[in-house]
Amino acid sequence: MKTAPRIIAGAWRGRVLAAPGGETTRPTAGRVRQAVFDMLMHAPWAERAVEGRAVLDVFAGSGALGLEALSRGAARAGFIERDRAALAVIAANIAACKAGGVASVFGCDALMPPRGTAHELVFLDPPYGKGLVPLAVAALGAAGWIAPGALIVAEFGRGEEGLEGIDVLAVREHGAARVVIWRAGL
Repeated sequence: MKTAPRIIAGAWRGRVLAAPGGETTRPTAGRVRQAVFDMLMHAPWAERAVEGRAVLDVFAGSGALGLEALSRGAARAGFIERDRAALAVIAANIAACKAGGVASVFGCDALMPPRGTAHELVFLDPPYGKGLVPLAVAALGAAGWIAPGALIVAEFGRGEEGLEGIDVLAVREHGAARVVIWRAGL
């Protein structure tokens, strides 16, 4: 049974978010989100990683990663999701946080996105075991969604292959999840 995600810190700390029902989406576990934001807030390579940044939450599900970033001072957030039920949940969570002025939802496939604007912090939390991270990074980069030098935070299933040819800044394992952080090519 899924537990409802909560905003961990910042302006909306403790706010419970809705999550899509069924097995189509898997919200990022709170402990994983906490670990990711701890790294982003304290690592020497992550100078001002969140505050004032444009954030992109890809395979957004409930939108918890992007909303957590907004709660912690991100300037704006984009949410990419193709599942209709998840899109409705993201819209409801944005409304509940009163974040409509700084949040944009894009109902599209992350592997075939329309042209977009560059974001400086990109979260990817796709279904595990499908090899979607490298495909999405390539597609989003080609369509202009990822700024040169952007921090990319991707969640993989434990044991799932990562990316080749990147300079990894950090890797953390939490239960079934493995989080990998790197910078987009300049």
